[in-house]
Amino acid sequence: MSLNPQHPDKTRSFDVLCLGRAAVDLYGEQIGARLEDVQTFARYLGGSPANTAVGAARLGLRVGMISRVGDEHNGRFVRESLQREGVDVSQLGIDPQRLTALVFLGLKDQDTFPLLFYRRHCADMGLRAEHIAPAYIATARALLISGTHLSHPDTREACLCAMRAARAAGTRVVLDIDYRPVLWRLTSPGLGEQRYVASQAVSGEIQSVLSLCDLVVGTEEEVHIAGGTEDTVAALRRIREVSPALIVMKRGPMGCLAFPGAIADELEQGVQGPGFPVEVFNVLGAGDAFMAGLLRGWVRDEPLSDALRYANACGALVVSRHGCAPAMPSWVELNHFLTQGSRHLRLREDPVLEHLHRSSTRAAVPPFLAILAFDHRAQLEELAARFGASVERIARFKQLVAQAAEQGYALEKTGQMSSGLNGAAALPGPGVIVDGRYGASVLNRLTGTGVWIGRPVERPGSRPLVFEDGEQLGLALRSWPAEQVVKCLLSHHPDDDAGLARQQIATVQLLAQACHGTGHELLLELIPPRDLPGGSDTVARGVQQIYDAGVRPDWWKLPPPDSKGWALLTDTITRHDPFCRGVLLLGLEASEEQLWLGFRAAAGQPLCKGFAVGRTLFAEAAAAWFAGELDDAAVVAEVATRYRRLIRLWQDSQEAAMQAPGTLQTATQETRP
Repeated sequence: MSLNPQHPDKTRSFDVLCLGRAAVDLYGEQIGARLEDVQTFARYLGGSPANTAVGAARLGLRVGMISRVGDEHNGRFVRESLQREGVDVSQLGIDPQRLTALVFLGLKDQDTFPLLFYRRHCADMGLRAEHIAPAYIATARALLISGTHLSHPDTREACLCAMRAARAAGTRVVLDIDYRPVLWRLTSPGLGEQRYVASQAVSGEIQSVLSLCDLVVGTEEEVHIAGGTEDTVAALRRIREVSPALIVMKRGPMGCLAFPGAIADELEQGVQGPGFPVEVFNVLGAGDAFMAGLLRGWVRDEPLSDALRYANACGALVVSRHGCAPAMPSWVELNHFLTQGSRHLRLREDPVLEHLHRSSTRAAVPPFLAILAFDHRAQLEELAARFGASVERIARFKQLVAQAAEQGYALEKTGQMSSGLNGAAALPGPGVIVDGRYGASVLNRLTGTGVWIGRPVERPGSRPLVFEDGEQLGLALRSWPAEQVVKCLLSHHPDDDAGLARQQIATVQLLAQACHGTGHELLLELIPPRDLPGGSDTVARGVQQIYDAGVRPDWWKLPPPDSKGWALLTDTITRHDPFCRGVLLLGLEASEEQLWLGFRAAAGQPLCKGFAVGRTLFAEAAAAWFAGELDDAAVVAEVATRYRRLIRLWQDSQEAAMQAPGTLQTATQETRP
């Protein structure tokens, strides 16, 4: 299987469009507790078709979502979550009168998964026939319909409108039976986890649309409701009477069975898709992952056996994890699981799979970053003390630097656009590294604006490494917004005393575990102490020791290596983590001339993704401001000017490298297929 699947049909814009539920899942974080006793919840994207949309997009399919969300915070969360996954949301309408649906979910034990749906008058159930765009449906190879939306006359009419438009356009129709008795008003609201209630009325509603379908997917219980009988063979035959569709029946750990033609007397005469032996941790969402894997093969007309294998493997990966949409595997991860397997029954404990999952499903970032780093604390405290200023003044200075970063970047972007500077070296994306001790107001203001944000955790100057929040680091990170990247400065030399090295690397291991637990990316800034001898291989050997300890940072922040150092560093990183985000060059208060030399050496290095420079840009302004020689406006102007100049130096170095013959360049940071 290819790691970069190519779409065989480019005549249509989309592989699959998903129609139906788009909601917010609130997953209980206390495993084994009744839903009544859960104390904290993790928020994820939810709704079966939305989950499948994410899963299919991660597997390399081109996906669109047809639904509606509220004009409120949860609606924006659903919309932005889908967009981050590459799902088209042009047909995800915004309902000004309804709220986005909510679902509370718990993991009690292997057989008990309580569900509490808050869907009365919700936004996705406001989907109407007039919201369906036949021209949009005609752009897709397949349309996925969620059976839940057949439960109300208005949404049912919307489904029928979409299905008829698909038939007219030659778009294949997929029905996920997705039977939830509570959503058909067959149980009390508190019995959301109940999976089956016989109902001839529901069976009749489902059977009336089966003739429009090319693929019908459900569990054995869902086959029963679709067929109107609890005799599985008879139910399958009833479905076959009204539909020529391929029928795929999910059987949990036993895998699945597919029925492309007549239904035989024995179930096992169907096309078998064997399951994968894994521990069942969370059945919620496994069916949506199964559908995503099945579509990955079926939509592309791959052999049915391959499609079933993808489906079962995706279900196995998700059933072993917490959450639905965030647990969906990427194509890279699925490919590894199918070719290499796992020795872990608890797949979430497989370090290779978990690393592949995290690194191949991260949000996209700009190919290059221009980061203004002003997380300095000890240096500014010393400066304030020298001039008799209170530490509160440090917070004010950081606000000024943040203003300078925003102003400088905006002016440079506007200037380059107005002057027509659209050369090969694109403008790098904006970023900051700022601390929570004095920069809390800056963090709060910039979070959610699209600026790349790093935030330090180390106690300044600590060697061995100590965290500012001490042993409570994991709890502290839980209060951080997910988009903030954890930055840690490690003063480490590969020839350090063995005891010191063990202590520091063990601390970094704890940090990596904390980041994995909270879903934060890790930027490790590795600086060899200046009082120890070093050479071209010093940084690469230090990086190697971190990898040897099982730690794979998402980012590295490193001193600019020479050409030999780059060769060693590139070999080390690519061998251990081909999905590493890359290297950011630090400044160490170097002059612009020295930085230019470092930029030139880095240009053409595919792992170098930009710079993260601080004191070079603000040190002089800080001294003058604390001394009372510069006012606020002058600080902003000076730092903004220096920041703009550094951005241009970076671009100049990139353009020079691109013009050099035989220079290796990379055009994208993207790691997903």
